[in-house]
Amino acid sequence: MHLKNSKIVVIKIGSSLLVDSNKMIRKKWLNSFAKDIKRLKSKNKKIIIVSSGAIALGCKKMNYNKANLRLDKSQAIASVGQIELMNLFSQTFLKFKLNISQILLTLDDTEERRRSINAKRTFENLFQIDYIPIVNENDTIATSEIKYGDNDRLASRVAQITNADTLILLSDVDGLFTKNPKIFKDAKLIKRVNNLRKDIKDVNIKGMNEFGSGGMNTKIEAAKICNLSGCNMIIANGLHLNPISQIEKKDNCTWFISKTSKLHARKKWIISSISPKGELIIDEGAKKALKNGKSLLAAGIRKVSGKFNKGDHIKIVDNKKKEFARGLSSFSSEEIIKIMGCHSNEIRGILGYVSKSEVVHKDDMVEV
Repeated sequence: MHLKNSKIVVIKIGSSLLVDSNKMIRKKWLNSFAKDIKRLKSKNKKIIIVSSGAIALGCKKMNYNKANLRLDKSQAIASVGQIELMNLFSQTFLKFKLNISQILLTLDDTEERRRSINAKRTFENLFQIDYIPIVNENDTIATSEIKYGDNDRLASRVAQITNADTLILLSDVDGLFTKNPKIFKDAKLIKRVNNLRKDIKDVNIKGMNEFGSGGMNTKIEAAKICNLSGCNMIIANGLHLNPISQIEKKDNCTWFISKTSKLHARKKWIISSISPKGELIIDEGAKKALKNGKSLLAAGIRKVSGKFNKGDHIKIVDNKKKEFARGLSSFSSEEIIKIMGCHSNEIRGILGYVSKSEVVHKDDMVEV
């Protein structure tokens, strides 16, 4: 039900889904997965794939045992495996006329606000040209990610910055159980988690950390991030063929339902800024446009106060210096000084480039 209504879907797949225990590539599975993606795309859904597998494929190509690799050797193997991984996706998805691109991220790229905004715009531009982003951890430099294999949290951050509706964590288990199903026969699958604190308080998460590359603990942490971001999350068994279709048909998985709207979560974050970096003084016409739900354009800005960078929190005030909105600036204060009072089509000529026509986008702004 929730997946049907999702416009942006992030899907995380682990290396065990791509490469089996005998180091053989699971081509049949990947073909079925691509078929699922093709079907989702036909329903006008925007898809992002977060994939592990660079080190596993690097080990396969160079005939190394992953378990015996030192950390520095893992980084070198990952650089070889990244090419193998993208070639695998490219060759498979091409059969279904699906275009892919690669985005290499570390957690810093999603934690640091300015970098996360740049990443978000890259995702948006890829959606516009009908390409599917394949996101990988940058294992060649992200030592902690290689050591802990925490792609679950990376996937949740990607879902957060792209305003995704649903994150699907494809694992090697059906979902979250009341207890370890490999030990206890009476373990029951928890199909819905509506309240993270109440619904799983009696679940022994630590006793299930053998499941999945990041363990169940990292999946719960991912669910917390999604919950605060207004994004639903699924833990499902990805070992089956056509794993997304299996979720839709059988619903044999765990849904973590977010009670927070995406807009509310974002605006709460914006309004919670303790010390905005600067302020923009705008004219009455711009104020009226903003109150009608429009974005702030350069033409309506009369003065810039303070020094700030792109992505910083700023106040928006009227000509009487009364604050009525806050938002995230798409330009630095120096850039806005150059373009204020100008029409959007003049920005490129003034700055020599243009990333966005809106100085503060309506989605990045909240009235106070």
